[in-house]
Amino acid sequence: MNKLEKQAIEVLNNNWTDGFSIPCANLYPFQWLWDSGFIAIGFAHFDMTKAEKEIETLLDAQWENGFIPHIVFHTENDSYFPGANFHRSDLHPLASKKYKSTGMTQPPVTGFVLEKMYQISEDKEASLNYITSVIDKVYFNHEYFYNNRDPKNESLVYIYHNWESGTDNSPIWDDIWATMNPPEYTFERRDTTHVDAAQRPSKREYDHYLHIIEIAKEHNYSDEKIAELSPFLVQDPLFNAMLIKSNQSLIALYKLIGGNNDKIKQLEKWQEKGIESFNNKLFDEEIGAYIHYDLRNEKSLGYLSSSSFSPLFAGIPSKERAEKMVNVMLDKFGNKDQYLCASFDPTSNRFNPKKYWRGPVWINLNWMLFYGLKEYGFTEIAERVKQDSIDMIEKNGFYEYFDSRKEIHKDGKAGYGGNHFSWSAALLIDMLKN
Repeated sequence: MNKLEKQAIEVLNNNWTDGFSIPCANLYPFQWLWDSGFIAIGFAHFDMTKAEKEIETLLDAQWENGFIPHIVFHTENDSYFPGANFHRSDLHPLASKKYKSTGMTQPPVTGFVLEKMYQISEDKEASLNYITSVIDKVYFNHEYFYNNRDPKNESLVYIYHNWESGTDNSPIWDDIWATMNPPEYTFERRDTTHVDAAQRPSKREYDHYLHIIEIAKEHNYSDEKIAELSPFLVQDPLFNAMLIKSNQSLIALYKLIGGNNDKIKQLEKWQEKGIESFNNKLFDEEIGAYIHYDLRNEKSLGYLSSSSFSPLFAGIPSKERAEKMVNVMLDKFGNKDQYLCASFDPTSNRFNPKKYWRGPVWINLNWMLFYGLKEYGFTEIAERVKQDSIDMIEKNGFYEYFDSRKEIHKDGKAGYGGNHFSWSAALLIDMLKN
């Protein structure tokens, strides 16, 4: 085992608490949905019990309508804003009575995480038994999306808050903020006490974030009311690609388990329609990649981001389209001075290589690209994405995100956000094993 892998295991073990992991100490003291999924993949390589427990704890916070919240507040902790008392998940009649949480979700990774755990497992029978015990909850979560978040019956689901995208302060949302004028809220940020404010969203951006939550709370997090009234309603290629990838995994796992033909049939229906809508609606021929669709204002948001390439991970584009996308990625994101893959178009004037999702490289998106590129036969570029990820971590440590400009990495200070970050460690372990 190499030194880096040992360090990654140490990060994961240190961030494990009683039954779940935190993304990193101080900055993120609770359980996050997509983080937990990626973390479980890392654990699966050396401690399957923890991997299983991670997912079990997450699914235990599922609401009675199938919804899984993006943060589960297992503990009282005032080092994070906005916390449980701001989000008030209890306003929704079907929210978990056992856990406090947010009333928003995150990219649905759980399906493909279960399949990945099964692939990694050395005891397939035990793993399949475990998966059999939790898979219906994941199916129920997908059902929630198609029943409640697909107003046009396209099998493309919307997100109602930028935090649901996972790409919190992406420059893509600037166009939506321009259509809104929320009040100025008075609150005490906690993130900027742990991390340089230059690496985090601005106070005014937070006003927009809180305003959307206030609208949802006013209507007790009713999906119907949110679809009608939320100023933010977006069909996001990353979110929908994760859902489609997880559908694929559920189909494969249900076939291994046996029976469940009705569920398999339903998943296949969602898949067929979803992939068709995805390709027809979200691919931009001129840009040469997938983009976001603003459902509230009925218009495409024509920006390139790392999310634009995430459909490769779910096998959504045709071979020809995939080739076009890879050329665009190399042309805009891949010159020799840049690490792959910046979270936003480095040729855009909105690009900021230090600021959260406005330009830095994130290991979770690189991990998806690594697998997606490999699947389409772009092995050399997949290898570069993997090597770039290893390089950045080797030079700086297990940070939350990294500067995409290679020259900044010379002094080992190009890692930003939280350090000893769980998913950077977990997904590095997985890439090293491949």
